[in-house]
Amino acid sequence: MPQFSTKRQVQHSAADMFDLVADVERYPQFVPLCQSLTVRRRTTNGEGREVIVADMMVAYKFIRESFTSRVTLDRANLSILVEYLEGPFRRMNNRWTFHPLSETTCEVEFFLAYEFRSRALGVLMGSVFDAAFRRFAAAFERRADQVYGAQPA
Repeated sequence: MPQFSTKRQVQHSAADMFDLVADVERYPQFVPLCQSLTVRRRTTNGEGREVIVADMMVAYKFIRESFTSRVTLDRANLSILVEYLEGPFRRMNNRWTFHPLSETTCEVEFFLAYEFRSRALGVLMGSVFDAAFRRFAAAFERRADQVYGAQPA
């Protein structure tokens, strides 16, 4: 199963980066391949974590695929878990963890693993998805600079 992980030190607070990643409705503005995102429902679970169920449409050239995920926002632990529910994947999950380094810097840890249900779609889209997923962390970092202002290193 293809997977990707990275750790990046960014010049923004862990809370700001958490908020940026948690703002899923804005993903079509800057996330690679994300054409649209619709929140189906937003609830709070028994542990006080916010849970979002959302449909994301990804597009590349003539291919469009939609999938549904459950996003669990754990503000207390500065982590976000994304669990695949339905769509073109056999499996897909990702995690974001934000480690404060100071009041204005943090380490962003990103992990993603996925496997397409269809072998043909996997062959067709595998390299495109892999390249896009590798740009995810950088896309969020650029977005943070736009939203919060670029900070000196």
